[in-house]
Amino acid sequence: MNILNNKNKRISIFKTLALCLFAAVSLTLVSCDDDMDIQQSYPFTVETMPVPNKVTKGQTVEIRCELKKTGDFANTLYTIRYFQFEGEGTLKMDNGITFLPNDRYLLENEKFRLYYTAAGEEAHNFIVVVEDNFSNSYELEFDFNNRNVKDDGVITVV
Repeated sequence: MNILNNKNKRISIFKTLALCLFAAVSLTLVSCDDDMDIQQSYPFTVETMPVPNKVTKGQTVEIRCELKKTGDFANTLYTIRYFQFEGEGTLKMDNGITFLPNDRYLLENEKFRLYYTAAGEEAHNFIVVVEDNFSNSYELEFDFNNRNVKDDGVITVV
């Protein structure tokens, strides 16, 4: 009789353990999701050194820029474009590329320099837009010879 009780207890314990193991495996399989969330798109900004607020015809202004990313995804590409909405001038990249308005150019380095050359004495206003391939963008606005700018010699980028 004692042997039967011990055998029944062992079978009962084995059944309970098997049921618990089956429940744990079932819950694990149900809670798994095949879709893995991998963040690919990270916000970024573009920081610039101060630039003068006045430029004369033929003068070139250097704009030092640095791309500041909050994260890094290996396949992120950055492009740069500009649009001049007042005045005449040219914008060049430090690698010699002269920008055409609203054309995108691949940004190869996180630190880069832009060179704006004024073609007139009037006010010069333009925006520079840096975009990544995930539709994030950062816009810089530059105003030279603008009557609304304080005459302290340096302009900060909006």
